[in-house]
Amino acid sequence: MFGDYNPNGFFDEMFDGTEPRAQGSAEPRAHYASILERMNSIPKPEFERRRAASDLTFRNQGITFTVYGDAQGTERTFPFDPVPRIIPAAEWAHLERGLTQRVLALNAFLRDIYTNQAILADHVIPKELVLSCSNFRREVFNHKLPLGVFTHIVGSDLVRNERGEYLVLEDNLRTPSGVSYVLANRTALTRTLPGLFEGMNVRPVQHYTTVLLEVLRSLAIGKENPTVVVLTPGMYNSAYFEHAFLAQQMGVELVEGRDLFVSDGRVWMRTTTGKAQVDVIYRRLDDDFLDPVAFRKDSALGVPGLLEVYKNGKVALANAVGAGVADDKAVYAYVPKMIEYYLGEKPILGNVPTLLGWDKADLETMLSKPAELVFKAVGEAGGYGMLVGPASTSEEIKAYMEQVKANPRNYIAQPVIPLSRHPTYYPDSGKMEPCHIDLRPYILCGEKVTIIPGGLTRVALKRGSLVVNSSQGGGSKDTWVLEEAGSQTQMQQSQQQTQQRRR
Repeated sequence: MFGDYNPNGFFDEMFDGTEPRAQGSAEPRAHYASILERMNSIPKPEFERRRAASDLTFRNQGITFTVYGDAQGTERTFPFDPVPRIIPAAEWAHLERGLTQRVLALNAFLRDIYTNQAILADHVIPKELVLSCSNFRREVFNHKLPLGVFTHIVGSDLVRNERGEYLVLEDNLRTPSGVSYVLANRTALTRTLPGLFEGMNVRPVQHYTTVLLEVLRSLAIGKENPTVVVLTPGMYNSAYFEHAFLAQQMGVELVEGRDLFVSDGRVWMRTTTGKAQVDVIYRRLDDDFLDPVAFRKDSALGVPGLLEVYKNGKVALANAVGAGVADDKAVYAYVPKMIEYYLGEKPILGNVPTLLGWDKADLETMLSKPAELVFKAVGEAGGYGMLVGPASTSEEIKAYMEQVKANPRNYIAQPVIPLSRHPTYYPDSGKMEPCHIDLRPYILCGEKVTIIPGGLTRVALKRGSLVVNSSQGGGSKDTWVLEEAGSQTQMQQSQQQTQQRRR
């Protein structure tokens, strides 16, 4: 299946070097050697049968996502590629340190700008940039948060350049999605290709929902048995499968805005046995839609009066109101300075070089060579609001530049990063072909910072595409983080004991 696999000059995750290789002569990286041998030993018809079985599992279990505005329909089965992405222990330890450093600095930044605004007074970050952000919420200024944490669930997108260096592409601090696919991918691969795992010491991920529930419960300070709910916009949201999945796995209620109401200074949930007080809300909708009294008056998704209860400390929200100012793509450019300012450290993980539309010199550069850059709207996600200059027509570029000129603050531009590639199976060719990938690790922040080993490896399944978002035709892989040789975590031991009991 690997045949004449050719990375075409890009950094390849599985193979060392970038030269085309004749069939059977590939030189895998050391941590991939065993997997390559095992995959080559599987007859192609058997591999295809097992791959089809995993697709059927995803379809039968409703593991889907939604694409808006597509003539082919909105509901899609999430594409899963059975070739795992592997990260050695030492490499992951570096990423853990860098991500922990980053999330600590981001939370320090959020605490600061909603209280003293020292970083703005010291001119480390331009004041007008922060205060003009659409997600800066003056309504929660000086609000004291449980544990002092603004962003409890973080998904930072990482890419690797042509040298194999990890860079942070963006931070997702409002309602990061995709972790349900991490858990579903591991389950699917364990069932369809269990032999791949033998002797590999792959670190587990299935404890994510246990840790998530612990973090959410820790926000109800002084409450012994707090009631936690997951607030969803409803079944038409692109991540509704995930909302339902996480609620089910944590054993908490999945609610919509109409299921909650405010009374006597508290938030209550309607149940078949009467009302029940809610202590913690894991909200999966943006600030604008949370409370029609405080924010968008036309929102039918939120809970009238919720913000007032929140400000009085009678209910906790994850993530906190106002956290979105730190994942504004223009503010992102200043995260390295935040790390130095708040932590007194050099950034462990670098940013992608970024031009800001609000800066006159940067704007001039953006407008002078749009065909060489990737443009993004600062508040968009999911691959929407983007323009990939080298892959766009002159008409598309011209129209997009008119939008940039009309509202420069709303746009950034970055150079085209030659994302690393990974072998991915294409049923139509029956071969492994190189596809661009990224990585979204999930960081949980409560009394301590916990990072689930691995994360969501997204794959650009459209041949030659650099866009990995599922809404733009991307899929995903199971991501393995390996234990150091000779060691085994308590979680692995517990998991093995559970499997033995089941057998």
